[in-house]
Amino acid sequence: MDVTMDGTKQQRRGNTRQRIQDVALELFAEQGYEKTSLREIAERLEVTKAALYYHFKTKEEIIVSIFTDLTKPIEDLIEWGREQPHTLETKHELVRRYSQALTEAAPLFRFMQENQATIRELQIGDSFKDRMRGLRDIIIDPDAPLTDQVRCVSALFTLHAGMFFLQDLEGDPEDKREAVLEVAVDLVTQAHQGKP
Repeated sequence: MDVTMDGTKQQRRGNTRQRIQDVALELFAEQGYEKTSLREIAERLEVTKAALYYHFKTKEEIIVSIFTDLTKPIEDLIEWGREQPHTLETKHELVRRYSQALTEAAPLFRFMQENQATIRELQIGDSFKDRMRGLRDIIIDPDAPLTDQVRCVSALFTLHAGMFFLQDLEGDPEDKREAVLEVAVDLVTQAHQGKP
């Protein structure tokens, strides 16, 4: 009986944590990280500041937790990719999965794009660079010509650029994501075909 109650309590606590993250990210996007206070986050959530402190003591704790949670699929993808053969199929799957992970973490990446100075100060910028290097090391062939290595890395950045620059264009978001993914896959395929 106690186990069930504890499990329910943990789940409820997890939901509150998630709500705090979602509201904080909304506020950070609306008015910027620096201009958002913990008090404003608590007010938007309609909880006391003490209730917020129970989960997070600072804004930095909130943004680091959001970053950790939303980039976990990218970390998992890197682990998966390191165990796969260095084939074109693996690279295509890596690009597809990365596209999906970016879509799911879009609010975080918009925040990172709009708050680059803050990101540099918060150490999550370094963590993100490490993840990008991990993806790069899987997708490129070190013995490939430099142009083909650039194509592979460009495939990853094509996915990033598509997320930001196509959002203002008319059209179905899923169609736009598919078009960006197609271009990224083409770049990887081109690079692979140029392989010695």
